[in-house]
Amino acid sequence: MIRLSAIAAVACSLSLAVLNTPKAQEKAQEKAQEKAQEQTQAEGCPRLISSTQPRVLPAAVSVDELALTFVGHATFLMETPAGLTVATDYNDYVKPSIVPNVVTMNRAHSTHYTNHPDAGIKHVLRGWDVGGGAAVHDVTISDMRIRNVVTNIRDWQGGTDYAGNSIFVFEASQLCIAHLGHLHHELTDEHLKQLGRIDVALVPVDGSYTLSTPQMFKVVQQISPQIVIPMHFFSQSTLRRFLDMAREQYPVEISQTPSVVLSRQMLPIRTKVLVLPGR
Repeated sequence: MIRLSAIAAVACSLSLAVLNTPKAQEKAQEKAQEKAQEQTQAEGCPRLISSTQPRVLPAAVSVDELALTFVGHATFLMETPAGLTVATDYNDYVKPSIVPNVVTMNRAHSTHYTNHPDAGIKHVLRGWDVGGGAAVHDVTISDMRIRNVVTNIRDWQGGTDYAGNSIFVFEASQLCIAHLGHLHHELTDEHLKQLGRIDVALVPVDGSYTLSTPQMFKVVQQISPQIVIPMHFFSQSTLRRFLDMAREQYPVEISQTPSVVLSRQMLPIRTKVLVLPGR
């Protein structure tokens, strides 16, 4: 959807004499659209309103919704209104029951990636560059945009593997979802700028392998999402430790099912923690 302010800014720059002809009006509108699109794409987590044509939708998810299922560990399965399926931190141990169209991976441990993804997966997005350097992803597949924000991880010798992993951001149905992956450090201002507005954060809460619980809460405060969904907690006792601290700051909701249908309409005014059961 084109911003009215952007259209007005361009329209005001045109002379009234030129606007008198239909052809000139059409050309002015096209310029306004281009300017608005450039401005939107420069922002973090853009495309808040879909500009695509109406389409036939699967019965389970409407045009303004996104289905999210916690498979387990750090793997979530998302389904868009167009039927696109995406799995996070796809690996050989914890897998969704279907072969997804798209998978993302991080390489801190083998439970976050695989060297042998299913041949039926059409798009494999790794959070690290196998050739060295930083991975760069910004792709639109069907009705979802997927991009990454590079992070570092600790290596097995206690050093730093620069640009070893990524936070993946998924944009669909007017929502921006960030999977923090195997995050090993707090975020910089540049990270936050690249992330942009985040509605739902999928957060590792193990308290040791990634970040300590207080450090992870600081990251949550940095991002300031509407919904925090814990993952990567290994045991119920680890999850309880995180939730005990969470209740000091945020309301906590315990779901009875591993799936939730997300939409902008259901987002809370203030941050809440939503716990989805998973293995």
